[in-house]
Amino acid sequence: MSPEELDRWLPDAQVRSHHRRAASAEHDALWHAAESVRLDETGTLGRLVRWRIPGTPGSRAFRDLLREYPFVVLDEGERWSLSGLAGRIWTLQRDYPRLNGADAWCAWDEPGTVRVLFGHWVEGDDAGRPELVSEARVAATDLRGAARLRALWSVVGHFERLIGAEPLAAAARRAERSQDVSQ
Repeated sequence: MSPEELDRWLPDAQVRSHHRRAASAEHDALWHAAESVRLDETGTLGRLVRWRIPGTPGSRAFRDLLREYPFVVLDEGERWSLSGLAGRIWTLQRDYPRLNGADAWCAWDEPGTVRVLFGHWVEGDDAGRPELVSEARVAATDLRGAARLRALWSVVGHFERLIGAEPLAAAARRAERSQDVSQ
């Protein structure tokens, strides 16, 4: 998985967020640790997700969250996953359509809305150490959606770099602890 491969899914995103975190653990151990990180282990990000998706328990793993409504799995493989959602992400209502797979997500074009892509994967850094990578992209379906997205991002964008990496840090710590125990 790479940012270039994400271009196949959402090339013209108005918002992009990219985080990476190296860990002293095996690639598989890092991926398995990332799959198990729960919302209640991420502080601010977990609270924001639970606020935006009422009824979501803090004990829910991000992997599970990204596999069920309002999200849809777009594609996945060994040590990588792509999920998406669509709708009006700026409203206080749970205003997301139910999408039945990648084709429905790709075809989504309701006026005044956006499509959101979440990519997560493990790759090696320049020294061969595993890194957990997370990239999110948001693209509006039209000018009205783009204006609302700009307004939303002007408020929340300042905080994203502070909270967007919380799950990666939790996964790296978990992978390193499990590696230390097994040695």
